Amino acid sequence: MNATALTIDRVRVRHHGALLVDVADIAVAAGRPLTIIGESGSGKSLLAHAVMGTTPAELEVTGALRLGARSFDLGDRRGRRPMWGRELALLPQEPATALDPTMRVRSQVAEGVPGFGWRSRGAGERADAALGHLGLSGAGRAYPHQLSGGMAQRVAFAATTVGGARVLIVDEPTKGLDPVALEQLADLLAEHCAGGGALLTITHDLRLARRLGGDVLVMRDASVVERGAVADVLNAPAHDYTRRLVGAEPSRWQLPWMRVSAPEPEGRPLVTAAGLSKAYGDQALFEDLSLTIRAGERWAVSGPSGVGKTTLGNVLLGLVRPDGGVVEHAPALRHGRIQKLYQDPAASFPPRVRLGVAVADVLARHQVPAERLRSLLAAVGLPEGLLERLPSQVSGGELQRLAIVRAMLPAPALVVADEATSRLDLVTQETTTDCLMTELADRDCALLWVTHDRDLAGAVADQLLDLGAWAQGRSSPTACCSSTK
Repeated sequence: MNATALTIDRVRVRHHGALLVDVADIAVAAGRPLTIIGESGSGKSLLAHAVMGTTPAELEVTGALRLGARSFDLGDRRGRRPMWGRELALLPQEPATALDPTMRVRSQVAEGVPGFGWRSRGAGERADAALGHLGLSGAGRAYPHQLSGGMAQRVAFAATTVGGARVLIVDEPTKGLDPVALEQLADLLAEHCAGGGALLTITHDLRLARRLGGDVLVMRDASVVERGAVADVLNAPAHDYTRRLVGAEPSRWQLPWMRVSAPEPEGRPLVTAAGLSKAYGDQALFEDLSLTIRAGERWAVSGPSGVGKTTLGNVLLGLVRPDGGVVEHAPALRHGRIQKLYQDPAASFPPRVRLGVAVADVLARHQVPAERLRSLLAAVGLPEGLLERLPSQVSGGELQRLAIVRAMLPAPALVVADEATSRLDLVTQETTTDCLMTELADRDCALLWVTHDRDLAGAVADQLLDLGAWAQGRSSPTACCSSTK
């Protein structure tokens, strides 16, 4: 029987009296993965931060933690700091906020090496080895803003694990990763357990939970509603919510806005791109790409991490200048009628401004009635009280849903969605996507959705642009367009 490496005794997290986490005893055994799945906003990430001692100061935390033979009061946030990176490590949900934008990747990973010094050759070599193990040998001199979302996630993983901590807490490790990179990361997590490490993983990806094996907890409304071996819980769930969760994969959706076949291109052109080329250094992302997005059309952009999906979206939006070619926008896209949903929603909200203030600016600018906001919040399952918080005080899934609500307020003509539901559990992803796509269909709004999930692409889009196929040797991304139906 595997020895218990980490025990959490009755953890509770409150905010002004409201109970955000209420979880009974949890034991994480060395060599046996424990995975937490469940509802977005149910407290999964808060639980992880309560264990680490990194919850915001305004949250009240109670409970106890036992690490080996030592006990800690979870309310004492400083008590575990000496163990960070050495015995206890957390890979946070948002790589954009975990990495220092002013430091090169190699230096950030090297800082986590025990005994690190700026002149330590060994630390740099350890960093190079960690990056190479994750397929990032050429990324050491890059800055975080030069990385794709999936690459940033892997860099953050390298920086988290290079210190050799035996207890590893991983929060949504697979978001932004293509299927190949996901398998590589799953191998690394399994390798950590096989070496006697303890692993607590928080994820919305049921494929990862099954891949890791071990035990699973299912959370909803701040507490655990089901627990047991992964095979037992996911193959024969006992709780109604778990059954709903397991049955909510995009491949099973049957929603009113879904189309059996792609319609003929009849809408007016909104974005016309001709001969687009873009490269970063010696890496050509795409060349001679031509694309027209018409009103009401639904496009998905697919391909491996780092192939240029986000860059293409930004070029089409006019946020990034192409190396060659031109992009033209129709007058219908003026005055806020083109909206982007970011892969890291925290990057699109002012960090020190309450969410209600940020959304109120949109209401005022576009003369949107407050009732419209309340209706959309209800449709995606967000309480109005969430608007009183700062971005750091809500989960990534809640912030992602609020970003979708905010984008709908100006009644856009085109939405560019970059992994727009990657922080959401399967049930919440289905209801939120239903709300978004119903809004788009009602307004004949065009969609460009960047995603690694082929099942999701098939559900929301009519046309697929596969940049990965071009990167493998085809002459033009235009030739890699196909119907998802």
